[in-house]
Amino acid sequence: MGVRQVIESTAVGLGYELVDVEAANHGRQLRVFIDRLPAADGSRPGVQVADCERVTRQLQRVLEVEGFEYGRLEVSSPGLDRVLKKPADFRRFAGSRAEVRLRVPREGRRRFTGVVRDANDAGVELEVDGAVVAFAFADVDKARLVPDSGVRR
Repeated sequence: MGVRQVIESTAVGLGYELVDVEAANHGRQLRVFIDRLPAADGSRPGVQVADCERVTRQLQRVLEVEGFEYGRLEVSSPGLDRVLKKPADFRRFAGSRAEVRLRVPREGRRRFTGVVRDANDAGVELEVDGAVVAFAFADVDKARLVPDSGVRR
């Protein structure tokens, strides 16, 4: 089992969603991003410092037992500009603004910003400037939420 699978299994076992894992310095530094799943009432409770501490303590034990060496471990929330990777991420944040960056330009553009409308296992639909545009996941390089600036027009 790889380090990502071990981290994901540990996070899920503690009741969190693994959003992403980044390795830097030739795998010596691990950055782990966790999120809390939506509550039964549909609210989205944020990740608190205590959540990060809990996951950090557990991962330190598990990674040592599993024999994964690292120099530094950081566990944090995904932030307001949360990365979107899986179809479930896009479905969860349907109605939210997101930026999608493509691997190869389409009609001279690589970046599209709009509202997430729908997603399935094949791709995502984004409403951009009043038109719905579909992207296959194979064509998406990166995607993330666009935080609300709080400015009302």
